[in-house]
Amino acid sequence: MLRDLISGNFQISNLIIHILSSIAVIFITMPVHEWAHGFIATKLGDPTPRYQGRLTLNPFAHIDYGGALCILLFGVGWAKAVQVNPRNFQNPKMGMAITACAGPVANVLTATVSMLFANLIVLLGDLTIIGDTIYYSQMIWVYVYWFFTYIAQINVALAVFNMIPIPPFDGSRIMFAILPDRYYWKVMQYERILMIVLLAIIATGVLSAPLGLATDTVFGFIDFITALPFKLFV
Repeated sequence: MLRDLISGNFQISNLIIHILSSIAVIFITMPVHEWAHGFIATKLGDPTPRYQGRLTLNPFAHIDYGGALCILLFGVGWAKAVQVNPRNFQNPKMGMAITACAGPVANVLTATVSMLFANLIVLLGDLTIIGDTIYYSQMIWVYVYWFFTYIAQINVALAVFNMIPIPPFDGSRIMFAILPDRYYWKVMQYERILMIVLLAIIATGVLSAPLGLATDTVFGFIDFITALPFKLFV
């Protein structure tokens, strides 16, 4: 959104829908993402998330205001990380990997539900979508379609972003599950340094193309799958 504002390449209606969908992500999606981490960790034997009050969908237990601002401006951000004690898992590395998977999986599921609603709107509103062009009889249906589509796109972007295999992102916890212990502890020693390096790389825009390609691929697949049931009524 920020790029469009700077370039002037936006419409007020699109901007409003983007802000509304971003707010929905901040107050609904991010809490579900963090709750999923806490829920799975608790099921695997770690009571830490429950003791810290993170087994709730109350958004104010999870919101990080800096991360929320980034979602509004850039479409990608973060919430307060759920604290987990891997010593409480029967298999610490595998427990951390499964717990880490829960967040991105929750994002993908939320994106899928959002696109089911978006495709339902296409049917109810008699919308015709050809490429980037939408043909409609009533504009309100287009706004609602955009709302659910933006929610899905942001969720997919968050899932892809979190799968980066560098600490402290979820992808690193999954990668650590297959690393030998000697490499695992060595990488953990440099976790903070790796995070700073990653942020510097992201700032240069080097990762924009591969992350964008991955996001578009996953979103395209979800859009294709969720549209199939509604094609029966066309």
